[in-house]
Order: sequence, then C-alpha cells, then structure tokens
Amino acid sequence: MTATGPMTIGIDFGTTNTVVALSDADGAAHLAVFEAPDGPTATFRSALGFQSHPGVDGQPPERVVEAGPWAIAAYVEDPLETRFIQSFKTFAASAAFTETRIDNRRYAFEDLLAAFLLRLRHHAGDALRAMPPAVVVGRPVTFAGGNPDEALALARYQAAFRRLGFTDIRYAHEPVGAAFYFARNLTQDATVLVADFGGGTSDFSIVRFERTEGGLRSTPLARSGVGVAGDAFDYRIIDQLVSPELGKGGLYRSVGKQLPIPQRYYSAFARWDQLALLRASRDMRDIRALARTALEPEKIERLIEVLDDNHGHDLYRAVSTLKMALSASDTATFAFHAGDVHIEKPVARADFEGWIAPELAAIEGAVDQAMALSGLTPDGIDRVFLTGGTSFVPAVRAIFQDRFGQDRIETGGEFESIAAGLALIGREPDLDLWSEKVG
Repeated sequence: MTATGPMTIGIDFGTTNTVVALSDADGAAHLAVFEAPDGPTATFRSALGFQSHPGVDGQPPERVVEAGPWAIAAYVEDPLETRFIQSFKTFAASAAFTETRIDNRRYAFEDLLAAFLLRLRHHAGDALRAMPPAVVVGRPVTFAGGNPDEALALARYQAAFRRLGFTDIRYAHEPVGAAFYFARNLTQDATVLVADFGGGTSDFSIVRFERTEGGLRSTPLARSGVGVAGDAFDYRIIDQLVSPELGKGGLYRSVGKQLPIPQRYYSAFARWDQLALLRASRDMRDIRALARTALEPEKIERLIEVLDDNHGHDLYRAVSTLKMALSASDTATFAFHAGDVHIEKPVARADFEGWIAPELAAIEGAVDQAMALSGLTPDGIDRVFLTGGTSFVPAVRAIFQDRFGQDRIETGGEFESIAAGLALIGREPDLDLWSEKVG
C-alpha cells in the first residue's frame, strides 16, 4: 500500500449515491466535489432525469438529460414532465432487463449508465477534466436481483465506462475498497472484517494487514455478499405501511365475481428503478381500469397518482426519514405527503425489525459464509469496520455486536470509504491481486 505511479481514480457507482476519488502524488486520496443546486457535495445521487422540451421555430423537441442532484432539481421543478429514475444499478445484472423507452428512444442499461457518468463528469468540472486513462471501479460481491448475471453486469459496466474514454478499466470488490480506506489508520497488524451496506447489496470482506519495512502489506482472506440491503428494507416499510393504502390486498369486480387485485403492481415498489418503469409500462392501462371496478376505488386512485405524478422521490424521502428515526428511537411516525396522497402511521422499532427479519437472516448468512471461507473463528477478527447507511440500523449492528463484541466495531466514511479505497488500490504494485479486468 505504498504510493507508486501516476494519479489514480476510483469510482464507487452505488445504488443510492456515486462517489469519485482521486489519489495525489503523496498517495492520499481525495474526493471530487460537485457544486450542486443545494450546495457543494461529494455524494452524487445515482439518479437520472429526462425532460423533453418543445422545439423552437419548427425544430424537433429537445431531450435534456440530467443526473445526480440536478436530476432531482429538475424533477422537483417539473415532476409531471420529468422521467425520474433512481437505483438503476439494481438491474445491472438482470438479463430480463433489456431496455426501457424514454421519449420514444430505447435505453439499454449501458446507455443509462453512460448518460449518468457523462453528466457526472460534466458537473465535476476541473476535478475530472483531465482524467487518467485508468480507473478502478467498485463492484458488489454479489449483484442485486433474484438471479444476477455477473458477467452481463460487468460487460454493461465496461461498455459504459469506455464511452468516457477509459482504456484501462479494472473492477474491485466494494468492501475491499473500504478495507483499504480503513487500513490507513492501522498502527499494528490486524485482521479486519469489512461490512459494506449499500442500497442494493450487502458485501463482506476479510483482509489481513501486516506492517513491513516496505509499508503495509495486505492479504485478502475471504469475501461474501448478498443482494439485499437498504432498498429491501425500504420495500418492507412500503409493503406494510403504503401499499395497503394504494389498494394492495383489495378486490375488484369482474364478470360478476370479486377477484384480488394483482400483487405484481405492488412488487414494483421493491426497487426504486422499477417504480419509475411501471409508470411507462402496459400495466398502467390495467391499473387505470381498476379504478372503475375496485371495491375501494379511492385507493387505486392514490396508486395512479403516485405513479402518474412521479411521487416516488417523495416516498423515498419519507421512508429514509423513518429508517433514520427508528435508528435513534424505539418509535417514530411515518409521514408521506405528496399531492392528494397523505399517509401517517406510528411505527415501533420492534415491528420494523420483524418486517426485515428475512433480510437480516440473509445478511447473517453472508457474514457466516465469509467467516467459514476465511477459516477463522470470531476471536481471529481483530477489527470490524461497518460502512454504509444501513449499518446504522440497530438490528444490523447487533449481528456484529453479538459475534465480535462492541469494542472491536468501528464505523465511519459512510460515503467516502469505498471510492477512496479504490483510488488507493489503483496504486498497488500488484493490481491483479486486488482487481480484475473484463474482456
């Protein structure tokens, strides 16, 4: 982990946020800062906004594409005319997702990612104006989705990053990047378990760091991951508190019978990207028809408004606010107000933990898998580094406290750890040990 070679760049393309770090001549890493509408930020929201403006003097309509905070600002200013897409990383490894249509134009995943990255580079200004030809890109240990195709995801990443002009593209596991960031402050040899909780995946890596005359030597021991994290927690909240108010579990009349409203309309809430896509899908025609035949039509009208008026971002903020409140208190109030949709309900932390029990079990299983692959017992782990917003959820922290004890657990760098670590990995003399190339 000694600085060598020219400047390197690390990009943490996350489900919720994207962060870019560059190393300097001394081997340290610093973050690119974006002069966003609400003020400077190093976290660039992983979101896209598409607006179509009428042509002038007989010219065809102009398509304006924005990303990050600027996409959010465009959506807030004109939600009805903005196609807003967030968390689109979650279908990177989905063979079922081939394209989406926006303003009668087809966008494959690599088109969406390339459009996002190009706007990110634009808004970074001088910080990324002269990017090096090489880049280290973060990747989850296990991609999100029911049957993720890792090779497909990396091929899509490759196509998008090449459009930015990168000729040497390497991929490193995100928790390994976080481990490199954490190791900067180590003063003695240590075996470190890093747990990285993103929006779509929870990833774990065990690395041995040893002090030598040439610097800090690092050896990877094991890694594991599972395709559930913050977005899955969000869905449990929506499924319990919101979807029933939008018609889930209700009935509609058809040919003299009462039939259940299809559940697939509400499964889209499991992923923020799918919620945006549902608005432009064929299912919208059927949902509109349900408003005429449902036994509780007012609930279907709410569902239609949430989709038509693009209330997904407001819903995201309401859910995020509740999760943060429940991390600090035993009870909190869920409040979602958007347009004519108003939902308020009290929530106990114990209830929330019951809703996310399947995800907690999956996370526990992945931690156990990493430990088994390393051949270590809990006593063999010297430090545990938790990073990512979901690490603040008390039930998640308890998984590690129960296994390793509170005194070995550290947190920090929730936004910068992975990107900074990726940039540092780019300076390693043996890149093949820590990263891989595709194609």
